[in-house]
Amino acid sequence: MGNAQLSGALTPAELVLWGGFAIGLVFGVSGQITGFCLARGLRGHWRDGDDTALRGFAVALAIALAGTQWLGYAGIVTLSKSMYLANPFSWLLLPVGAFVFGCGMVLANGCGARALVLLGQGNLRSFVVLICLGIAAYMTLTGIVAPLRTALQQVSSVQIEGGSFGTPGLRLATACVAGVALLAWALRARGTRAAPRDLAGGVVAGLLVVAGWLLTGRLGQDEFDPIAPASLSFVAPVGESIQYLMIATGVKPGFGVMIVAGVLAGAGASALLRRRFRLEGFSAPQEMLRYMAGGALMGVGGTLAMGCSIGQGLTGLSTLSVSSIVAAAGILAGNAWALHRTRISL
Repeated sequence: MGNAQLSGALTPAELVLWGGFAIGLVFGVSGQITGFCLARGLRGHWRDGDDTALRGFAVALAIALAGTQWLGYAGIVTLSKSMYLANPFSWLLLPVGAFVFGCGMVLANGCGARALVLLGQGNLRSFVVLICLGIAAYMTLTGIVAPLRTALQQVSSVQIEGGSFGTPGLRLATACVAGVALLAWALRARGTRAAPRDLAGGVVAGLLVVAGWLLTGRLGQDEFDPIAPASLSFVAPVGESIQYLMIATGVKPGFGVMIVAGVLAGAGASALLRRRFRLEGFSAPQEMLRYMAGGALMGVGGTLAMGCSIGQGLTGLSTLSVSSIVAAAGILAGNAWALHRTRISL
């Protein structure tokens, strides 16, 4: 019977959907409790000289790298079929988009994933960010900006053989060495040991990236209706979720939509149980404009960069994709530039 039907209960497609919801649920609960966020870590590093939160992200990347590459090496998941390795990328749009996304993170006080978590606990500023992010993403992907994006992509696209480098064994060894180095850096600081929540958030996020690959690349595969392996990402899925809310009749939600729903549900439930749910809004019109700009920049930039700080910074990097390495560098550069060029109090 293969994977066409699992234990007579869920079809592979249903397993992917409900598994995606479960992954999002855990991410939402963990994010609400630990505050896991790359933007928070980078702000602490570049503005406050505090690497505690950034070390939590390093733990997540170490686990995602080692776990994902082991899945590929063992033949459990065909990573070469993922969007990060199978598709050409634009040497022009990808780094520019990543830089723009990094700037947007600063203006919006966090990435799309963090905005979902904050919305779940009552932050209405995040609602505005997500609406702007989702609309801008789809304007760039299929809307009025799409023709320009397509034209520029056609004249600047490059295809790297395999999308990565080396043999599966070499990639696994590289991931393990990098993972050990990241863990050593994350755990060596005395201040990090005093912040177990940041480390716990990193552990959960890293494991969820691996779980996403396993779910979509193995457990949910259907030989009659194969899907590309995927894992956590939050730019296109936010746009897809807005679209699904508007035209749900006759349309099935996808893996990304279910992750978004799970994050909101998990963060909301955690906030209510911990008595941390509180409605928050804008203090001034100028603040609202800043958040709107941040969301729009993340939507446009994340689409051009093929992912966000989670989609490229964790999921993409876990494949050791060349395009993800470029995108991650661009996000870091944009974030650093915006933090140093602005005097925004975050």
